[in-house]
Amino acid sequence: MYFLAVCLKFIYNSIMKKFDIFNQFRDAVIIVNKLGDVVYRNYTFKRWFKDFTDLKKFSHNMNFDICPLNSENIENYSPIWNALYSKEDFFACVSYQNDVGKVSYYDLTVLKRGQYSACFFADVSALNNLNNEKKQNEKLKEQIEKLQEDNEDLQNIKQKAQAQAIRIALINKVSNAIRESMDISKILQSSLSELASMFGAFKAYYASNNHGKFQVEEIYGDKQLHKNALISFDTKTFDTINRKQISVVNCLKEYVDAEPFKQSVMRIVVPVYHLQKLVGIIVLLCYQKRELNEELEILEAISFQLGNAIIRAELYQKNIQTVKELKNTLKELKETQLQLINSEKMASLGQLVAGVAHEINTPVASIKSNNGLISKLIPQIQDAEISSLMKEINQIDSEAIQRISNIVVSLKKFVRLDEAELQEANINKELDLTLDLIRHETKNRIEVIKNYGEIPLIKCYPNMLNQVFTNILINACQSIIGNGKIIITTSYEGESLTVSIKDTGKGIPKEEIPKIFTAGYTTKGVGIGTGLGLAICTKIIEKHKGEITVNSEVGIGSEFIITIHSK
Repeated sequence: MYFLAVCLKFIYNSIMKKFDIFNQFRDAVIIVNKLGDVVYRNYTFKRWFKDFTDLKKFSHNMNFDICPLNSENIENYSPIWNALYSKEDFFACVSYQNDVGKVSYYDLTVLKRGQYSACFFADVSALNNLNNEKKQNEKLKEQIEKLQEDNEDLQNIKQKAQAQAIRIALINKVSNAIRESMDISKILQSSLSELASMFGAFKAYYASNNHGKFQVEEIYGDKQLHKNALISFDTKTFDTINRKQISVVNCLKEYVDAEPFKQSVMRIVVPVYHLQKLVGIIVLLCYQKRELNEELEILEAISFQLGNAIIRAELYQKNIQTVKELKNTLKELKETQLQLINSEKMASLGQLVAGVAHEINTPVASIKSNNGLISKLIPQIQDAEISSLMKEINQIDSEAIQRISNIVVSLKKFVRLDEAELQEANINKELDLTLDLIRHETKNRIEVIKNYGEIPLIKCYPNMLNQVFTNILINACQSIIGNGKIIITTSYEGESLTVSIKDTGKGIPKEEIPKIFTAGYTTKGVGIGTGLGLAICTKIIEKHKGEITVNSEVGIGSEFIITIHSK
């Protein structure tokens, strides 16, 4: 037995020495005989793997991707036994899980040499991890590229959103300027200011279409180009404008016949159309040159709005002018109406006075003749008492006849239908004449105080001025309730005649003073006043190149001041 043991030990040592060369390998190596016994393990194998007594226990911790079909032998699922059962050299990628669950990866190569199978385990865990990392990196790279694409898309969306926001803000500003004003100049200045700010233009202006040329209307920025200047462009620019397109060029000259710039500038010409009509153009000049994409849409939108706004503002201005012309026409018609009313009134009054004077003069002449006859017969009366009584009656009748004659003469002088031209007149006497005619209004009730100054003869229309004096004096009498005073003052200074008629009547409220000279306005009751008197007076005084003003206080009275300039 001892001898047998010694022999086996010798054989084992011999075998071990035979395989010592594998200790120099970096890979783990085991040698398995045909019986499935491990006869050799190199140093690397011992370091990498836990010691075992049975190859089956070691193989159970190992796995690979090959899946045998319909095999009832569990050993076929082990890469070690697959290698050992194989009749040829074997290679497989395997994984090994140790007792603590850590997984390592190896390239298993089995070489068949005689009765031995040499199993080489090349550690590819690091390479496998590297491949996994590469795959992970590839995935991360793909994710990064996707994120970058998404970020670029987001940046593009952001830029578009910002551009859209700027566009909307600019269009809103221009729209607000258009809505808030009908002033073409204000609308254009606001629009040019916003466009110059957006495009960084050092100069912006609007020029209206003027039969093929363009007339500058509004300028923002550089003022070297004057308003109303006529400018024109080259044929290519004209063709672009006529196609309703925006012209964007880099040029040295702003327009034909303009002085050249020291450096090239970007010129933007925006046509402004309303329907099919070219209304004008907007010109922007910029030192900075850049691509215009979405900005062109902004310019087109603003151009469309401006076209509508300019036409609307022009129509509005025309309407205002038409309204002004209509108001002036209406005013002239009212003045003409007043003049016609006054002329008709004076003509009717003249005819009435002429008829009344004729009708009065006939019986007055008869009475006067009879009264003269009676005065001749009175001395022949024998009875002294009767003679004295008849003399007294004859004297009273003579005075009455004279009074009637004076009134008729005053009426004829007042009307003066035959005096249509300017003539010299004594205003003081004209006032006395008027006072005589309205004595029935002042008699026994109103004290008339005359403060006449020394005034020269004035060139005027006496009948018209008498009409003014009559109207104001009658108004003064009607404003005095009960007893009162009227103070008439005349003066002449600096070639101007002033007539003041002041009363102690009830006065005019302040809020009504601006209205009293308006045709149709009256403070009198229905059927008493027409509201034309003072309006006609105003026109008469204006015809004399003068003015009429009023000062009044309720409860104290009113003062009408008439000023006539002799030159």
